[in-house]
Parts: sequence; structure tokens; C-alpha cells
Amino acid sequence: MPFTTQEPGWIQNHPGLADWLAELSEADCERYENDLPALAALLSTAFSDSLSGLADYAEVISVPELLTESGTQAATLAETDAVDMPGRKRQQAGAFAAAVGPLRAPVLDWCCGKGHLARTLVRHGATAARGFEWNSALVEDGNRLAQHYGDPLQIQTQDVLAEGITLPAGHHAVALHACGDLHRRLLQQGAHTGLPRLTVSPCCYHLTGNLHYQPLSQRARGVSPTLTLGRDTLRLAVQETVTAPARVRAQTEQIGRWRLGFDALQREVRGEDVYLPVPSHPPRLNQGSFEDFCRWAAGKKGLSLPSGCDWDRWARVGERRARQVRRYDLLRHLFRRPLELWLVLDYALFLEEQGYRVRLGTFCERNLTPRNLMLDAVR
Repeated sequence: MPFTTQEPGWIQNHPGLADWLAELSEADCERYENDLPALAALLSTAFSDSLSGLADYAEVISVPELLTESGTQAATLAETDAVDMPGRKRQQAGAFAAAVGPLRAPVLDWCCGKGHLARTLVRHGATAARGFEWNSALVEDGNRLAQHYGDPLQIQTQDVLAEGITLPAGHHAVALHACGDLHRRLLQQGAHTGLPRLTVSPCCYHLTGNLHYQPLSQRARGVSPTLTLGRDTLRLAVQETVTAPARVRAQTEQIGRWRLGFDALQREVRGEDVYLPVPSHPPRLNQGSFEDFCRWAAGKKGLSLPSGCDWDRWARVGERRARQVRRYDLLRHLFRRPLELWLVLDYALFLEEQGYRVRLGTFCERNLTPRNLMLDAVR
């Protein structure tokens, strides 16, 4: 992870690649971040001795499109009916509904929040819907909304990770961006129950109670017994942001520079060349200075900073490190979608082993959400 490691280990074996990345302009970085297949094609030629496999990158990450633009618009809830529903979530639910149709069974909305997806699906052909949600406040709000709009939806308070959970037979289980162990539990429990259909858009693969990823399918366990994926590696699969407003992206980049500047400072102060994790900062610091951030971070870690600290110097170090991190991350991000697809293909193989016929594809464009993969399994 370039943010926490000042010199990634691969540089020792590939110094020429490191030099090439260092020469990239900011415009090049921006272009390649939005077109990783182009970067893969270039690197597979320029560094054919070590990166020749990247020549197949575009083909490896290609999956079918399950969306239809006209169908998505028709399936999306009208804004007047989407109270408490953020616009982007409304569009994502509409795209999900369009890709999953036609609907022939009552729906079970897994980790449903206020039931936005379920309310969309019952307007798009589902005869009725149930929702499982652990947050009782969301359950109450969701049932209130369903009753107000006359939608045949009933949400119940349910911890989906609890032992002995019972799934309603004959239901079509759906999950839009249920995280980590939550969506994996649905796949396992849904298959065990014998539900006729499971449709899932996974998210946050790293949110798991296990230290390392445990493949679901026998085939993945058999062909990749030595592949060890820890939580930090799994997090790579979701390290893509294309939906944040420009102001939020600018703030995130600024805080990133400050964190890297503080990291360099704390290494010198402590005399240890080791990354020191710092918790999430309060929003008020976004409007402060680099010095404000460092003093806050030092206080959180019980660290005494020297008097007369040259804040400008350490701020420049942070800017230099941020430039370096962006370029090293660009190389790392080439593995982002292949890793996500490996995980989702493991899910698909597991469902096939349980007797399902599985479709895999994208249900919306990347600019609506980078987590746009959908698994649709029918028994």
C-alpha cells in the first residue's frame, strides 16, 4: 500500500517501471485513472519482460451489460415518490430493477435500509416484498413510507448474520450493495434454503470477520489454495471513487497530503520508519491549516511535536509523497477490477455448484456507481 509504505517492495526488482511512473504528468495520471485498459496496453509493450500479461487486460475485465437505458428510466421511481431517497440511490435502484426483470415472485430485500430497492421493485412487477434490516429506526421509517405510498412492502428488524435465521420460502432475494459478509451470508443462506432466485450487487468485500478471504466455491478453493487475500488487499477492489463532487474530491486530496506530511513528521519525531495510523478527522479541520491537522493528529496519538516545527517543510514533503503515491497507486489500481471479478466469479461458481444458472454483468454505468456488477442466479 503506497500510502503507508514509502517504497513498495516491487521497486527493487523493477526500478525502470518506478522511473517511468515518476515521469508521468498530472494530466497523464488523470487520463490513465479513467482508462486503465489504455495504461495496461502501454505497459504490456513498454515492459514486456515483466508485464506482458497485461496485453489481455481489456478482455479479462470485460463482462456483459445487463442494462437498458430506456428500461432503467421506466423502472426508476419518480422523484415525487422517492422521499428520503438520495438521487443517486434512486437511479441505482432503477437500474437494478431494469436489469433484474421480469419479476415473477415476491421479493426479499436483504439489508434493505428504508426499503428503497423493494419499493422500486414492487412498482416494477414484484407482487409483494419483505425487507430485512437490523436498524430499527430505518425499519420504522421504511414501513411508514411503504404505507404512505401504498406499496406492498413489510420490513422487519433482523440481524442477517444471526444464527438460525429463517428465509421466507419461494422468495426472490435481492441485495443492492450489501457489504462483505452480509452479501456472502445471503448467497450461502439463500442457496441452503433453496430460494428460487438470488440477485446481488456486492460491495465492500473487505468487511469480514475473517482475517483472510475464504472462497465460497470448491473450484476456487481447489485451484487457488495458495492465494491469500487479507482485508487490506480486499479493500483494493473498492478503492475507486467516480461519484464524489469536485469539492469533496479536493478536500480528500488535501487531507491526503496533510496525512502524508504528518506521517513523514512523526517518523522523524519518533525515530521509527513505520506508518502510524491516524483516525478519521473532524470536518472542521477541512477549513484549517496543515499545522492544525498535525497538532490534532499528534494529540490523538499522544505524540509531542518539537517547538519551532518547520510546517512549510513538512507540508512540501506531504505534497511530494502525495505525487508519488498517486503514481504508485495507478499501477496498483490495474489489479482492482480483476480482483473484484475474481471474487464475484467465486460467488458465481459457488451458486452453480448449488444448482443455479448464473448471469454476471453490469447493471449500470460506472459513473453511477463503480460497484456495478450484478450476479443473477436462478434455480
